Amino acid sequence: MGSLFNEVQQAPPIEVFAVVKAFNDDTHEKKVNLSIGAYRTNDSKPWVLPVVRKVEKEMADNDTLNHEYLPILGFEPLATAASRILLGADSPLLKEGKVTAVQVLSGTGGLRVAADFLGKILKFENFMYSVPTWGNHRLIFLHSGFKEPKPYRYWDESTKGLNIDGMLEDIRSAPDRSVIILHACAHNPTGVDPTQEQWKLIADAVEEKHHFPLFDSAYQGFASGDLEKDAWAIRYFAERGFEMLVTQSFAKNFGLYNERIGNLTLIVKDPAVITPIRSQLTLLVRGAYSNPPNHGARIVARVLNDDALFAEWKGAIKTMSDRIKEMRTGLKERLIKLGTPGTWEHITDQIGMFSFTGLSAEQVKYMAEKYHIYLLSSGRVNMCGLTTHNLDYVAEAIHDAVTSIPKASL
Repeated sequence: MGSLFNEVQQAPPIEVFAVVKAFNDDTHEKKVNLSIGAYRTNDSKPWVLPVVRKVEKEMADNDTLNHEYLPILGFEPLATAASRILLGADSPLLKEGKVTAVQVLSGTGGLRVAADFLGKILKFENFMYSVPTWGNHRLIFLHSGFKEPKPYRYWDESTKGLNIDGMLEDIRSAPDRSVIILHACAHNPTGVDPTQEQWKLIADAVEEKHHFPLFDSAYQGFASGDLEKDAWAIRYFAERGFEMLVTQSFAKNFGLYNERIGNLTLIVKDPAVITPIRSQLTLLVRGAYSNPPNHGARIVARVLNDDALFAEWKGAIKTMSDRIKEMRTGLKERLIKLGTPGTWEHITDQIGMFSFTGLSAEQVKYMAEKYHIYLLSSGRVNMCGLTTHNLDYVAEAIHDAVTSIPKASL
C-alpha cells in the first residue's frame, strides 16, 4: 500500500530564499547579495543596534524577569507605545479611546490576524493589492479564506514611478467594500511612494467605494529616517475619519528580524466596539499561535517608553536610512558616469530598502552567472547589499548587463 503522502506535489520554491541559497553556495570572492530584505552594514554584516544591546544587557541583569507566557494579545506596554509612534502622542483618537492594539508575530503575523478578522468576523470577501506587491500579501489573504483578489495598478514601467491614474481607476472599478492593502511607506518592492497630494486622491477613491484600508507599515523611520514623515499617510487617513487596521513590524527598524515582534492597531469610530473586537481577536490568536514572544517585545517596549533610549533608537534608524540613501546616490552616479543606457533618476527618487531597477529577468540572470551578483528576477535590489567596497563592481555589472542584453524600456 502506497503512502498517502505520495499525492503531495512539489511546491515551487520561494524565490528570495532560493536566491539566498544560490548566493550562500557560491564560493566566488566577489559575490554580492542584493536579494533578501535585511539591513547590512558597509562591511556586509548584520547590525545589532547598540540600543538593543544595551537593553538586552539590562534585561539579563534583571532577576525579576522570567519566561512565563505573555497574555494572548501580548505585552500591553509594547502595543500602547507602538500605536503612539504610529499615530502621534497627541493623536485625538488615542485620547478619545478609539484605538486598540495587540502584539502580533511581526508584519506577517499581523497581516494574517488582520485578514482572519476582516474575513471571518467582518465578512469581507474581496481584497486589493498593488501590482507589484510584497509576495506574501496575496498568499496570506487567500489562506485566510478571501476568494476575490483584485489587483490595482501601481508601478509604471515607462516612468519608473507610480501609475497614479491606473491605481485610482482600479480602486474605483473594484467591488464596493473591498479590503485594500496599502503600503504606509517604502513600498515593497518598488520603493515608489505616493506624494501627499496623491495620497489625498487615493483616500478620496477609497472613501467613494466604501473600501476598508489595511496599512502595512514595515519600515516606519527606517525609510526616511523620520518617524513622523513615514507615518504621514496613516495619520492622514485617520484624520479623515477612516476606520482601519494597521500592521507594524519591528524587524527592520529595530533589527529584530528573528524575534518576530509586531503590532496590530485598530482604529474605530466608537470606543464601545473595542471590547468585543478584542474578544474576537483573542479567539483568533488562541487558535493560531496562542500567544506571542516576550523577549523582543520587552526590548521594543523598553526603548519606546524611555525618552533617552527612544532618542538613541531614532539616531540608529537615521544611521541606517542615511546609509541606504548614500548607496542610492553612489549607484546612480556611477551608472551615469559609465554612460549606462536609460535614465537612472529613479534610483534616488525611490525610497527605503528596495529599488525597482527596471532590470529584466534576463539581465538579472546574466549578472548572476557572469558577476555572481544575486537579485530577484523582478529587478528588485536591496540597497543594503551595496557597500563602498562593491559599488563600482555592481555598477559595472549593471552597465554590462544593460548594454549586452538591451531592453527597450530602460
